Amino acid sequence: MKGITLFLSFAFVSGIFTPKAYTQSLSSIQTLEDCVAYALSHSPDLQQSYLNRDITLHTIRSKLADWYPQIGLSFDLQHYLELPTSVFPDFTNPNGPKREVKVGVTNSSTLTFSVNQTLFNRDVLLAVRSAGDVKQQTAQSIVEDEINTIVNVSKAYYNVLITQRQLDIAEEDIVRLRKSMEDAYAQYQSGLVDKTDYERAKIALNNAIANRQAIAQQVKVAYVYLKQLMGFPADSSFQLAYDTSQMDQNVWFDTTQVLQYSNRIEYQLLQTNRRLLVDEWQYNKWSFLPSVSAFYNYNLAYLNDEFSKVYSRSFPNSLIGIQLSLPIFQGTKRIQNIAISKLEIQQTDLAIQALQHQIRTEYEQALANYKSNLYNWQTLKENLEMARDVYETLSLQYQAGVKTYLDVITAETDLRTAEFNYLNALLQVLSSKLDVEKAMGLIHVAGYPSSAQTSVKP
Repeated sequence: MKGITLFLSFAFVSGIFTPKAYTQSLSSIQTLEDCVAYALSHSPDLQQSYLNRDITLHTIRSKLADWYPQIGLSFDLQHYLELPTSVFPDFTNPNGPKREVKVGVTNSSTLTFSVNQTLFNRDVLLAVRSAGDVKQQTAQSIVEDEINTIVNVSKAYYNVLITQRQLDIAEEDIVRLRKSMEDAYAQYQSGLVDKTDYERAKIALNNAIANRQAIAQQVKVAYVYLKQLMGFPADSSFQLAYDTSQMDQNVWFDTTQVLQYSNRIEYQLLQTNRRLLVDEWQYNKWSFLPSVSAFYNYNLAYLNDEFSKVYSRSFPNSLIGIQLSLPIFQGTKRIQNIAISKLEIQQTDLAIQALQHQIRTEYEQALANYKSNLYNWQTLKENLEMARDVYETLSLQYQAGVKTYLDVITAETDLRTAEFNYLNALLQVLSSKLDVEKAMGLIHVAGYPSSAQTSVKP
């Protein structure tokens, strides 16, 4: 599709997405930038990540709410079927037998207003210390999902473009073969050639039509997969714009850049997890600390033997106080919890070391694949230019009667094969470039309506 251009922002070439806010309609999606922006806002997997972020934020607020005064109101109403009995000494005759006395009233009711304020509690202290890291952990998990979405959508986008270009080549091939068949048939009718050239042209045309049908189905599948990754409505459609020459410019990558483990979001996430484990370790060390709270209670007591007159008179009372709870002996629970926390920190340290080795391996493998695919693409691009030149030369020689039609058919087949091989190589080198950028942690999200701007309301 000549003349149609693909706009890829320089930000993507450098591995950083920084477009303006996404406000396009469904039908206006054309570029890679559009597809990624739409996916970051509509991908079902990312929407779940954003919901997990909201859940985490509410959980943090719920735990921090324990620092605020806890205000409550309670009410009770009691009716004694039989009054309790208490034993008192006979005050008129202390040496005499004790007396059994029914105490209390038949009906009682109490209305209590209470205020409790936490002054110190290690659970609340842990929530305060770890709140920032918990938020960061959730944000980093979202970024990890967004990076995977960017890479997957980009690869699917390139696959659609390459497959669509192959379909265009098949269409162009059919046009050429149909003209060749018509020319061969005209020459056959004129008695210039025998029927063989015409039949060969017909066979080649039929094969090209069948090939076009197969590629057309591949285009449909590629579009469906891209729409799935984007969270795009299945009953809607969009038409991508592309230019192969522009895609050629996007294959280049600076292979002299130095790998930095800290650029990988997985590495950052493990560092955050380690800080949270250190907070947990400190929390277990604090298990000997007391819990201190202040309280205020105001009570209205209602007492009467007659039920209808229970609330005729109240007996108020109030009090304030401080409550302290101090653990004295917990067996070896504190010691065991501290040991568990230290071991979990050591596990995370080992996981960080293992991740470094994994990142190094991913980088070396991705870089090797990129270099190999780049060399293959350059070679096949040169082959394509030569195949096109050979076809054009043989076509002219055939028209001049120098070459046979079989030579033209062979050159046509070689040209089509070279075009398809070149496009497949282009897809491979673009995909491997994305793998290198991901391995080096060079793909970032900024400016899209993603986690910072998208929130699903209940």
